[in-house]
Amino acid sequence: MPDIITRNASPVEQNWLKEMANAVSDPQKLLQQLDIEPSAWTSGFSARELFAQRVPQSFIDRMEKGNANDPLLRQVLPVAAEFDEVEGFSTDPLEEQENDIPGLLHKYKNRVLMIVKGGCAINCRYCFRRHFPYADNKGGKNVWREAVTYLQAHPEIDEVILSGGDPLMAKDHELEWLIEAIESVPHIKRLRIHTRLPVVIPSRVTLALTHMLSRTRLNVVMVTHINHANEIDDSLKTAMAQLKQASVTLLNQGVLLRGVNDSVDALKNLSNALFDAGILPYYLHVLDKVKGAAHFLVNDDEAKVLMSGLIKEVSGYLVPRLTREIGGRDSKTPLDLHLE
Repeated sequence: MPDIITRNASPVEQNWLKEMANAVSDPQKLLQQLDIEPSAWTSGFSARELFAQRVPQSFIDRMEKGNANDPLLRQVLPVAAEFDEVEGFSTDPLEEQENDIPGLLHKYKNRVLMIVKGGCAINCRYCFRRHFPYADNKGGKNVWREAVTYLQAHPEIDEVILSGGDPLMAKDHELEWLIEAIESVPHIKRLRIHTRLPVVIPSRVTLALTHMLSRTRLNVVMVTHINHANEIDDSLKTAMAQLKQASVTLLNQGVLLRGVNDSVDALKNLSNALFDAGILPYYLHVLDKVKGAAHFLVNDDEAKVLMSGLIKEVSGYLVPRLTREIGGRDSKTPLDLHLE
């Protein structure tokens, strides 16, 4: 991986940039760190040619040594099942790749999604954008200016969603420019940031970032992506507390994943851990059917049973909404539960 630390990065920014640059990309080294014999898994190592492995050390440190079924490890380790051809799974499950303006998706009436940066600090094997043509949707000021011009011409838009990749891959000074450009459009009220970076590298929540978010006139919502309670440690709690002090609303959306969180206990522990960290459960998505991720699928009937069990275990405000996203629809589609 090339050196991603630039002279434009502040000393504090260099902390998270160094962590990202030192992410583990070799599955054998990942397993050796965890005291897991790699030989049983080598048949799947070539799956990183389909989608590169990238795991920051801070995320590895939360995995249980010696446990090949660790729920955090399962999310990031390349496996042979990624080569399986499964009917209904495609490279563009949400029909996003034919956008008219590079890096801008206007799927829902009142909000747009901006692909701020194409990279991520971690490559989750179930990622619905693992085949997305980021090379054709590169982030940068020229692209962002075009997006802001689009916002100015569409008064029905009141919310901008920053996504990716991961939008917090942008450096603080880039984000400051972008946020100021967005808030210059009078009819924009809210800024939503969908990110996994503060989860896997909590040092990404810099003082500059929190100050920036506290100063904007926009109502800021950060949607973290956390799938298992073991992802939440003290460093993440500290980062979330800093964001709350900056008046950022914290929500979480997870994905229901076979072998990761497909039990009532796992979902209950996740909801409680999220709330303890100051984050409100928001959505639990059934798997987007992206090619290479079929082994993570929990079917709809199983998902409804799990959610019916969760409702009995936690307070109502700790129950995320079970939903799926369907390409071409103008909203997400909730999965109705049949409760007795």
